[in-house]
Amino acid sequence: MRMKWSLAAAAAVLGVIGASSAVASAEETAQQVIDRLQSEGYTVTIDRIGTAPLEQCIVTNVRNPHQVSQLVPYPGPGLGGDRILLPTITSQTVSVSLDCQR
Repeated sequence: MRMKWSLAAAAAVLGVIGASSAVASAEETAQQVIDRLQSEGYTVTIDRIGTAPLEQCIVTNVRNPHQVSQLVPYPGPGLGGDRILLPTITSQTVSVSLDCQR
């Protein structure tokens, strides 16, 4: 039983480490940052200052990456009747702050 939980705990830690890609690059536009985060599976929440169009906005902060996971049974072969639970990401959100002042 200890082995099963150790495997699940290790997978959970690796999932958290792998989720740290929610950062903005100076070379990316605001739309590119939002598109990249969405392509990585994030639901992006945007807060902005100013009323300029998105193409004139600058990303000032990417914060609060949050993942919600759930333990699900491993359906694979070769378990000999044992049941292993693996963490599966069910949703992930991140907030992007924009400066859209003219």
